[in-house]
Amino acid sequence: MPYMSADDFSVHDDDCTDQESDWMPLSDLPDEVESVEDLGCECWEPYDSLADIG
Repeated sequence: MPYMSADDFSVHDDDCTDQESDWMPLSDLPDEVESVEDLGCECWEPYDSLADIG
């Protein structure tokens, strides 16, 4: 499940090592995200495509 940081609105995986206490769960990725590369955090490297993100 993706989470959004309340500090900078970046999106991370639920097991990201950068996770802080003030993260909000997302039911869907933001519309601006068109590929895994748009997410910008290394926690998304195991995923080949957005379809792989649960």
